[in-house]
Amino acid sequence: MQKTTFGLVTVAALGLSACGDTDIERGLSGAAIGGVSTAVVGGNIATGAIVGGAVGALCDDITPELCR
Repeated sequence: MQKTTFGLVTVAALGLSACGDTDIERGLSGAAIGGVSTAVVGGNIATGAIVGGAVGALCDDITPELCR
């Protein structure tokens, strides 16, 4: 159950991490979303924030069509 929840939260965070016009804005929103979603599932908040921030900042480099 926890892996399913974590997977769904991760997918939602990836989708929402595209919010913002610059890498910094996307990184900050990704970090916030990653930290909160990891806290919801009982994980390490710092790790979630770091991963979310990295995904948000690199979103336009990886999938430009999602991060406009």
